[in-house]
Amino acid sequence: MGFSVTGSHVIIFIASVIAASAVSGVILTVTYGINSGFSDQGERIQDLLDTDFCIINDPENIPSAGSDYLFYLKNIGSKQLITSNVIFNVFIDGELIGSSNYNFSINTIKQGEISTLYIDTNEINLGDHTLRIVGPQAIEDEFIFTIT
Repeated sequence: MGFSVTGSHVIIFIASVIAASAVSGVILTVTYGINSGFSDQGERIQDLLDTDFCIINDPENIPSAGSDYLFYLKNIGSKQLITSNVIFNVFIDGELIGSSNYNFSINTIKQGEISTLYIDTNEINLGDHTLRIVGPQAIEDEFIFTIT
């Protein structure tokens, strides 16, 4: 006997089930990749929200000690900050200060704590200036001050 219409339908059904399985496998893989990407991005955003600091000096009265000007950094985020010349970059009027010309009073700043940033007085002349400090996760704060 020859091949009947039912046999053709069975072959087409099996082929469509195989094609649907392949398509669902691809969709499952793509969905897993998107979900993983969202999860990683969510963790990065959470790190950004947990990491923050600000400069809390009086802009008209910058204290000095010996050969350094003192700037105060307060951790206003919920995450502990590690303060080092490798993690933080300091700019005065847009110019990067060499890491040997500034240092911090403590190695870590817990939430709500303050660290002193010492900048060599040779790096800052009299007059108006802008201090920009860039920390972890590219979080930054800018501070306009005057040295008299």
